[in-house]
Amino acid sequence: MPLARVFSSALLGIEAIAIDVEVDHKPSDKTQLVLVGLPDLAVKESKDRVLTAMRNSNFSLPPFNCTINLAPAAIKKEGAFYDLPIALGILQASGELGTANLSDYLCIGELSLSGSTRPIRGALAAGQLARQLGKKGIILPKENVSELYSLPISVIGVETLFDACQFLRNPAAYPAPPIIADEQELPITIDLDLQEIKGQMHVKRALEIAAAGNHNILLYGPPGTGKTMLAKALGGILPPLSTDETLEVMTIQSVAGLLSAKNSRARMRPFRAPHHTISTIGLVGGGSHLKPGELSLAHQGILFLDELPEFARATLEALRQPLENGTVTLSRATGTATFPTRCLFIAAMNPCPCGYLGHPQKTCRDTELQIARYRSKISGPLLERIDMQVEVPVIPFHEIQKTTAVESSLQVRARVLEARKVQEERLGKGRTNSNMRQTEIAKFAALDTTCQNFIHQAMQSLGLSMRSYHRLLKVARTIADLSGSPSLREEHLLEASSFRSLK
Repeated sequence: MPLARVFSSALLGIEAIAIDVEVDHKPSDKTQLVLVGLPDLAVKESKDRVLTAMRNSNFSLPPFNCTINLAPAAIKKEGAFYDLPIALGILQASGELGTANLSDYLCIGELSLSGSTRPIRGALAAGQLARQLGKKGIILPKENVSELYSLPISVIGVETLFDACQFLRNPAAYPAPPIIADEQELPITIDLDLQEIKGQMHVKRALEIAAAGNHNILLYGPPGTGKTMLAKALGGILPPLSTDETLEVMTIQSVAGLLSAKNSRARMRPFRAPHHTISTIGLVGGGSHLKPGELSLAHQGILFLDELPEFARATLEALRQPLENGTVTLSRATGTATFPTRCLFIAAMNPCPCGYLGHPQKTCRDTELQIARYRSKISGPLLERIDMQVEVPVIPFHEIQKTTAVESSLQVRARVLEARKVQEERLGKGRTNSNMRQTEIAKFAALDTTCQNFIHQAMQSLGLSMRSYHRLLKVARTIADLSGSPSLREEHLLEASSFRSLK
């Protein structure tokens, strides 16, 4: 069989695209491989890896001339995904695999010089593609098998090139991979319980509202008041990931190379807290290979930016559109990719550069100009996209010494779950009040005469824009859901407006 065809895949963003590996094999006096189809440097180097891996796997082929085409040619091929399919294509074209039917499987994987396989990123996306194409299964490195446990498709994990050949020659005799049952999903744990945080009851209430409606929130106050601890405790009151959400999160982590056997079965929402020195590409994604950034890695979870004004202004401004739309589209010469960015954004900051503006015991050393310059790093348009701005004051000594029982994260999460259930019944599966459309706001957050008068005064006193006005209504709708009220009342608007205290 001088011509062989192997199905593989390429990554574009978090999606896998079908790639045909076509191998034309002819006897020759000297072994030569020609690789075409817009390969990058890593793919071009696969020729040497493949030939050495085949030789060290005890495949003694006479000299041959091979032309390998990665189609479609218009898509740039990147990474070492194609080592295994190229090797299998050569072996089939040369007759080493007999009548093995490679068309039934999608194949990806990197090879070492010894012929053993190495794990690759994006295995879960490739598995989903194999299922969409109607393949019997996917052949990939054994270390990637755990990523695909939730897919209803045959997963063949191989440790070596020789194992892959053995399977293709006689699939029935190849030992089946161990089944990872759904009941082995890891239990949801709470790293930091709200009970462990002293005082700050109004901030805990704000976190409950933010979790219930998936509202962005900013915490500001002097150093040491518990802003970071409160942000970390937010994950403990969010509902667990649904099956569909888990698959989305796992796919992004797989593409980023962060998915392991442990976190592939966890249903905890991701929590990402990048340092303020992060670049714009590191935060929103991009680069020459269009990889997801921290914002996409936090999809369906939490993105926490501590010391918000210390981030570069351009980096913060890049958040505006993704926070509004829930996606970010990045274009490069190699193509265009769209990454999901629907996360709960929480930030923390000091009120001034020294941190002690408004402190009851310590005096602020900063001038008005220094304070204005410090806060100017957070633009008005970005601040408008943060639904709640909550002050975290210094805790008095008597509050620290209190021993009265306070609510646990599990108790708060129960109310959050009930509120989210109400929102899903109203808006649809997976949706929350934070992404209500204009028509939905008019329908589900309608104002009576008393509420209209209140909101008119609030808009004048707080200087709210139209965007801020709609976000205030969304927060009020969440507060009403937590209280079990079918309609908005003045007290809901009053509490919602109290969470826009940053001037």
